[in-house]
Formats: sequence, C-alpha cells, structure tokens
Amino acid sequence: MLAFTYLQNGRGAMGLLGGDPLGLTLLAAGALAVLWFVLRGPLAASSLTQVGFGLISGGAAGNVVDRLVHGYVIDFVALPHFYVFNLADAAIACGLALVALPSIAHPARARTAR
Repeated sequence: MLAFTYLQNGRGAMGLLGGDPLGLTLLAAGALAVLWFVLRGPLAASSLTQVGFGLISGGAAGNVVDRLVHGYVIDFVALPHFYVFNLADAAIACGLALVALPSIAHPARARTAR
C-alpha cells in the first residue's frame, strides 16, 4: 500500500554513496554527460530514447536543486518493502527504462548505432 512520509535523504540514490551535496551534484552532471554522449548517435532518433533522456535529466535536475537548496533530497513516497523515494527518482527510473527499451527491442540496431 502506498504511503506518504517525510524523509531527508542526505545520501545518494536509495541511501547509497556519500552525503556530500556538491559531490553528488557533480556525479549527477557527469552521469548525464556520459549518457548524452552514448545516446547522441542514431539511437537518439528514437522518440522513446528522447523522452527517457528528458525524464532522466528532469529528475536529476530536481534532485540537484533539492541538494543545493536544502543539502538533502526530500523523499516522501513509501512502498511496502521498498525504499522511500520522490517523484524525481521515479522519473529517473522510468527514463532509464525508456532509454533501455529500444536497445532491448532491437539489439542489432543498438549495436550498430555506436
């Protein structure tokens, strides 16, 4: 059952990584840069990939703003037997799925896109 709670997450995704807001911000920027570099080829012409990258970028930006303003991310969605997360985390997870979907559906095309 879905529940709402308030949690100040000063660490990275799912409580992992360190608690340094600047370091986590730089890590997010680096991950976005690598992802953009990988997706800039013909595979990026996929609408799913473009929407997915937008969700990832927006989710990362939301978490970065939280870290810079508060020094932590505010997580508030709780599912049973799972981590407490926020909508930015959900956007990142959905975006990653959309980015991966064309590669899973057409593995040969994904290999030649590099």
